[in-house]
Parts: sequence; structure tokens; C-alpha cells
Amino acid sequence: MSEQRVTIDVTDHIADVRMVRGDKHNGLDGHMFVALRDAARKIATLPGVRAVVLSGDGPSFSAGLDIQSFFSDDSPVDMNGLIDRPEGEIANLAQAVAVDWRDVPVPVIAAIHGNCFGGGLQIALGADIRIAHPDAKLSVMEIKWGLVPDMGLTVTLPQVVAQDVAKELTFTGRIVCAAEGKALGLVTRTAEDPRAAALELARAIAERSPDAVRAGKRLLNEAWAMDDAAALKLETDLQVPLLGSPNQMAAATAAFTKQPGQFTDPEPAA
Repeated sequence: MSEQRVTIDVTDHIADVRMVRGDKHNGLDGHMFVALRDAARKIATLPGVRAVVLSGDGPSFSAGLDIQSFFSDDSPVDMNGLIDRPEGEIANLAQAVAVDWRDVPVPVIAAIHGNCFGGGLQIALGADIRIAHPDAKLSVMEIKWGLVPDMGLTVTLPQVVAQDVAKELTFTGRIVCAAEGKALGLVTRTAEDPRAAALELARAIAERSPDAVRAGKRLLNEAWAMDDAAALKLETDLQVPLLGSPNQMAAATAAFTKQPGQFTDPEPAA
């Protein structure tokens, strides 16, 4: 059996990231954990990427942890490797597969279909935007196994739902449909073809100034947890370098001429 779990295809400034364990509903085994972490970190350093679409092959986005496969003899990590926190990092491997998408400097759009349970939902919550098929099912499912969610949910979920909603979902593990997920804040919007909708959105983002898009993601990620004074200062700190920059002038020219902007992508991070 192939150990490939994730594919990355970069076309026209868009990184199309696919979990390709469709026969197992993209269940999270050791290989999948490593592949997702490595994919997020690779994309963060790729030149020319302006948006990311994250989706799953087969009938589901991800049904969560595949316990049987995770504990198989060929697993590249054991439980200690999953939960131990590497020196100098704030997240362990289980958390990195979700929160590392927040560290990708460009927008990440999750296209959700089928089951999006447990760890699968926590990975989707690491994305900036979630587009779901109307028939998709979502659940914070860890309580079913007598556990708490431990893949970055405390970082991602408070930014999209109220605390009482987070508590109800965590205490019950109940499954919600995409429509209710949208009403609660788990889902940004629904679409009959979520991956096509996500790619369309990614193309629209890729047409904008990459400097402004990256600054916008950083602004909204960081300001959410700041007090008013710090958030207002961050707005100015991020705006000043944009003013009069080549990409800002290109954006203004595009707006006046109604022609596509001619942008220069920033150098990739080290």
C-alpha cells in the first residue's frame, strides 16, 4: 500500500492540496499526520502561492482518527510522537496538522464534503474559510471516545463560534449538517460543489495584491486576540509598508483601468 497521503499541485498561484486516502474516508493515521504537517510547512515556503485549497479525495473530507491504522506496525509515529511537543514549538504533531494552516501566510480554503468528524473538523477549522456541501456532516466527536478535542480546537473554534456553542458541541459530540454549521459559524458558506467553489474563490484571491492579502490574514489572525489599542496599532503597522509599494500601485492601476493587476510575489519565507 502506498504511504502517500497528501498531494500538492500548484497552478496559477493556487496550491491545490488533497488528502488522498479516500478509501478510508481520509482517516488520520500516522502517515497522514506527518503528510499534512509537512504539506502546510512546505506550502508556507513555496514562491508564488497566493491561496490554498484543502480538500479530501473520496466520499469524505476526513472522518477523523483511524485508530486501528494509527497503531499499526508501519506507523511512522507512536502516541508519544503525536503528543510530545518538539523543543521550541508551541504545537505537537496532532495540533500542527490543524494550526499550521493558520501559519501559512496566504488564505487557506477548506472544501468540505461527506463526513468531517473529530480531527477532520479540527483540521478544517485551521483553514481561514470553510465551504461545505449541503449534505456534509460535522462533529466535535472526541467525547464519543471519552476524550477532549486536542488538535488545536482551543485556538481555532473560539474564533468562529460563541463559547456556549463550543461547549455544547464538545460536551455532546452531536453531528450537525452544513446548514446548521453555517448558522453556528463552523461553515462559511455552502455549495453543491465545494471544491469547485473553493478553487473559484482562490482564483479571485489570487488576482489581488499578494502583499495586501498576506497582511490582511496576519491582521485578522492576530488582532482577534488583542486589546483595542494593540489591534489599532497593528492596522497601522501593516498598512504603512503597503502604501505606495509596487504592488499597491499595481492594485490601484488595476482598479482604474479594470485590467488584471500585474503583481510581484514576495520572497518565500526561510
